[in-house]
Formats: sequence, C-alpha cells, structure tokens
Amino acid sequence: MLNALLSALALMTATQDDGSGATPPEQPVLRLDAAESTSTVDEDDIVLRSASQYAGFHRTLGEIREREITSGAVLDQSMDEIAVYLARERLVRAWLAYSSLIAEQHPQFLDDVRDVADYYGRDAAVAALANDPAYAGAFRYADQASESVLLAIDEDAAEIEAIGEQFRLSAYDLQSERWANAVARDRQNRLAALRAADQIAAPLATDMFSTSFVSETDIRSASSMFAHDTPPPSLPANTPDLSLNADVPYEPDRVRVGRILSIAALRAIGSDNRYTEDSLQSLLADPLAQRCIEWARVNLSQCVAAAHFEYEDSFCIAQHALIEVSQCLEAAQNRRE
Repeated sequence: MLNALLSALALMTATQDDGSGATPPEQPVLRLDAAESTSTVDEDDIVLRSASQYAGFHRTLGEIREREITSGAVLDQSMDEIAVYLARERLVRAWLAYSSLIAEQHPQFLDDVRDVADYYGRDAAVAALANDPAYAGAFRYADQASESVLLAIDEDAAEIEAIGEQFRLSAYDLQSERWANAVARDRQNRLAALRAADQIAAPLATDMFSTSFVSETDIRSASSMFAHDTPPPSLPANTPDLSLNADVPYEPDRVRVGRILSIAALRAIGSDNRYTEDSLQSLLADPLAQRCIEWARVNLSQCVAAAHFEYEDSFCIAQHALIEVSQCLEAAQNRRE
C-alpha cells in the first residue's frame, strides 16, 4: 500500500521536474481509508505550545548555567527546575514539537507535501503520514529539512551536555567548601520534591506564541535563542568518574526524524478534523526517547538517595538530569547510514 503511494509520488514529481507541461500519466489510487471528518474547535496550537515549552527548558538551562553555586539551596533550585521538564512526557513532546518547527522552515518541502495532499485528498494524506511516520522522508527536499533538524538537535544536545559537564566539574570544586561537605540530611525532602515535579506546570517561552517568531524568524536550535553572559567553562580533558549507576542502554529510533517531518507535514496540510489532531498527538510521542528520560529520572532519584554530602547533588544533576538527558535526545540520529 505504501509502496504504491511512493511509486505514484515518484511519477508525479518526475513530471513536475521535466518542465514539459505534459499531463501526468494515470496515477495509482491511494488505498487508505479516508478518516471521517468531524468539526473541532481548538483554540490552542498543541505543537506551538509544546515547542514553547522546549524553548522554556533551554531558557531555564541558560539561567542555571549562569547561577553561582553558593549553597545547597541553589543546587536544590536547579535540580527542581530541571525535574519539572523531565516529568511525564513533557520534554520529549516539547523536543519533537520544536524540531518540527525547524522542518517548517523549508517551504519547498511543505509545498511538495501540499501538492501530494491536493492530488490524493487531505484526509488520505493525513492517514498516510499518521500510519507511517517514515513516509514523510519520501518527499522531495525532505533531506534538507532533515539535515536542519539534525543540526539543531546536535547543537541543543551539546549545550545540555556542556552544562552537565559544568556541574560535574563543580562537584569537585565544591569539595573545598565547608557547606558542601556537610552531611546531606534532606534526602526525603529532595526525593519528595522530585516526585512533586509531575504536578508543577513547566514554564513556557511565551514569546514563541507571536506570529512573527514562527513565520519570519529562521528557527534554529533552541539553545541559540538565549545568549550567555559568560563563556562556557574550560573543562579538563578528563575528570575522575563518580558514576553511581551504569549507563542507560538506548536503542536508536530510525523513524524519529520521519516523525518530526510528519508533524510539520500535517500542519502544512492543515486538515480541519479530529483525526488530524489525534495524529499530531500520536506523533508527539517517542516511546524510546521517553523510556530513556524515565530511566534518567530513576537514576537521578537513586543518586540523590545515595548521596551523603551536599556537593554530591551537583554530580547527580550533572550525570543524570543533564548528561544522560542529552544522550536521550541525540542517540537516535543514525543520519547517514
């Protein structure tokens, strides 16, 4: 079924490219059951709202990065602020949504999506995208959109990792501070705060709701949106390993970029029915990445529970709330295999 659609797409695009103006040959019928159209009124753009949460995450990281660690309360604040974004599926949804806005910066890709939707019908195109996220990669100019998405993902993941390395280095520097060598007696409170993160609303970068931001700005990595007051620290090539837990196993997801492109494609088609909304909700989920984030959260809690001194919280933040999370958001990029 999908192969027939891809073959039809190849014939269609070939005719478009030759400039002859000839009538295209009869196309195979797209054999997908069209979704039943139902009217829906949705005042909120779920993709834009989730994307603004991802921007909010990077804005929060920028503030944490500039914050001087002068007490255990500062470490607690940073840990809690990150934990809010790691709760439930928030970060994964936000990351996928933001990445799809980057794909939307490629009008040729979106135009090709609209052409196919016009030919087969919007409902049928929505069904094709929803049933096979990897299908979006078959459109012309999808490679260009994919490359932009991957470059942004790389840059954001590198930023998260760099802040993690900053906290890891601080774990050693803080050992010379008297307060940081105090026995950590707030472990139950710390664990309760991490559990409570599920009930706290994650901050949004509300300026992303402006039309000009989405339609006129060249959206790149979220980390590039927020300038840093100070340059990143000069980290040593090697530091001792304080790991308390084994690395999180993670299997790359080869359809992830296709999922991101599909979100952009669905928004380009703009079919006003419940099936489109449900499809977006489904695509704004990456089970592998979510499982990876959940393991990072478990490891963070275990690390906090096992810590004896205040300075060890800096390591817990570094290794599990930042470095492992950066790996969750970059590990599935087998981009040129």
